[in-house]
Amino acid sequence: MDTTLRDPLVGQLLDHRYRVESRLAVGGMATVYKALDTRLDRVMALKVMHPALAADGEFVARFIREAKAVARLSHANVVAVYDQGRDGDHVFLAMEFIDGCTLRDIIGTRGALTPRVALDILEPVVAALGAAHRAGLVHRDVKPENVLIAADGRVKVADFGLVRAVTGGTNHTTAGTVLGTVAYLAPEQIEYGTADQRTDVFACGLLLYELLTGVRAQEGATPSQAMYKRVNEPVPVPSLRLPGLAPELDALIGRTTALAPDARPADAIALLALVQATRRALTEAQLDREPPAAPVPVREGAAGEEGPQPIPGTTDPTTQLAAGLPPVNPTRVQALPSDIIMPVPVQWHDDNTAVHPVGTPPPGEPPRHRGWRPPHPKRAAAILVAVLVLGGGLTWYTVAGRYTAAPAVLGLTRSEAAAKLDKAGLHPAFVQRFSESVQPGRVVSTDPGAGGNVQRGGTVDVVLSKGPERFAVPDVKGAGLAQATQALKARHLIVGRVERAFSSSVPAGQVLSSNPAAGSSLAAGTAVDLAVSKGSPVQVPDVTGEDLSSAEQDLTDAGFKPVVSPTQVNSPDVAAGQVAKQSPSDVAPQGSKVTLYVSAGAKQVTVPDVTGMKVDEAKKVLKKAGFKASTGFHLFGGNTVKSTSPAAGQQAPEGSTVNLDTGGL
Repeated sequence: MDTTLRDPLVGQLLDHRYRVESRLAVGGMATVYKALDTRLDRVMALKVMHPALAADGEFVARFIREAKAVARLSHANVVAVYDQGRDGDHVFLAMEFIDGCTLRDIIGTRGALTPRVALDILEPVVAALGAAHRAGLVHRDVKPENVLIAADGRVKVADFGLVRAVTGGTNHTTAGTVLGTVAYLAPEQIEYGTADQRTDVFACGLLLYELLTGVRAQEGATPSQAMYKRVNEPVPVPSLRLPGLAPELDALIGRTTALAPDARPADAIALLALVQATRRALTEAQLDREPPAAPVPVREGAAGEEGPQPIPGTTDPTTQLAAGLPPVNPTRVQALPSDIIMPVPVQWHDDNTAVHPVGTPPPGEPPRHRGWRPPHPKRAAAILVAVLVLGGGLTWYTVAGRYTAAPAVLGLTRSEAAAKLDKAGLHPAFVQRFSESVQPGRVVSTDPGAGGNVQRGGTVDVVLSKGPERFAVPDVKGAGLAQATQALKARHLIVGRVERAFSSSVPAGQVLSSNPAAGSSLAAGTAVDLAVSKGSPVQVPDVTGEDLSSAEQDLTDAGFKPVVSPTQVNSPDVAAGQVAKQSPSDVAPQGSKVTLYVSAGAKQVTVPDVTGMKVDEAKKVLKKAGFKASTGFHLFGGNTVKSTSPAAGQQAPEGSTVNLDTGGL
């Protein structure tokens, strides 16, 4: 059943930009949607905070701070954050859309993996966390659901929603509430509610345990029992479940999941060096050792449930991430700089008590070669087909027997897609949907996606493009601004710039025209500019120089509304208390406001001392100070200023005249 039909956000346009297309997943803090960025015409993932949390101002502020922190991370194995915004009650992040599946989907479908594949997955996860730790950030919620595998094989760490700056404090947000998923919490998170880089290291150890065994470590009949084990008992080594597993892998998990944080690698950078050293210490046979059986994955009992519960093979069928396993392509692991990756000795436990350094073999076994070996060639298993991607690639599994892989039909016409699906023994179910990027009549998407598992003879849902969705600009001429806004909203358009102009034929407040014009076809969310009438222009009386009371009466009699500005202005020409200027001063709509500025008189300026100066120099100084200068008429007068009137240091109105006395008769 398509649950997105009941989600009110699907089909809406957030922030005049992001059109929500479908719901991908629902979490404890937010819902993730697939959306189209209508400005850049690209598919995005929108993480929208739940309304109850969006009403908490402190929580929203933390959400925004954390979004900014994650946006600063630039790493090939981190899901990028592009934008953050708020539309009404909807607080959201715009993130990179990953078309593929989650690591939970792979574990749920396959179960235990070979050590080579497990390390191939773990390394890019640790590299991403290393970049975060180097930036001073802690993820705090590392789990298979937050590790995404793109269709081209890239491994991405997602949902830094619980991330915190190391220096900003890492305690729980409310009393008694510890943030994170119980199955992957470190002892210090459960006992004290604290987390740092070593907390992420602990979660990586649990992640590796689950990849190697197919089950979670330290399960309990209830979450409380599981948490008690986590705080009081060490994580068991995987070889207890899988006898014959390399002791180096036991040692790796033992170090990363030590109960004391100080006993673990200091951060993911140190862990990456340890993981790579462990890989080099393993033989080809140890790396490619197939698990003897695929244990059924389990999840923690939810409220009201007793005991462990089976984990479904996939997540919500409406999500893109559960569309099946991706095709075989290399996984790109962005390594950290070599100068910060220090080799760490690998230790192993022979009986969970004795610790041996790297290079020391168990009794009766020859020393292991520690050098680099070329990747093992691809090989076939009896039931599952495992393709090894050389150069650090991942191994992908396709379930055989009653299932087959859905073929790739994206971009094909209806007839071409039908023929290809028929050849694969599958039946298409066609529906149509608008698309900004796919030509009409061609395939936009399928469920399951290319490479996804589908029963032989089953049905594949195929979405065909109807082309871009366009809406006609309504005719809003003569409508009020509010009415025009609603008419545009009904066509999925928005109001852009609003310019006002005089009109002798259209009453004030009514729309004169729109740009683009009525009838134009536009994409959803496009802005339409409106010109709104200010009514017929009316000449405003000139009341400058009048007493304030007379000016107000003249404007009122002319049909305007006088408003006195609280700010007075200096004027050398208008006496204090009279109107110095008005705005507007020419024409305005009938009944509009006219602002009056009252004169504070001329500005008083201190007369500079120019005695002893030559007359020409004194005039320049006085002019610069805002005065005029006059020497008058004197018989036998000199060219040097003897005194001034007003005298130097006295206050005089700006623009007034200062008389210069040069002596003589």
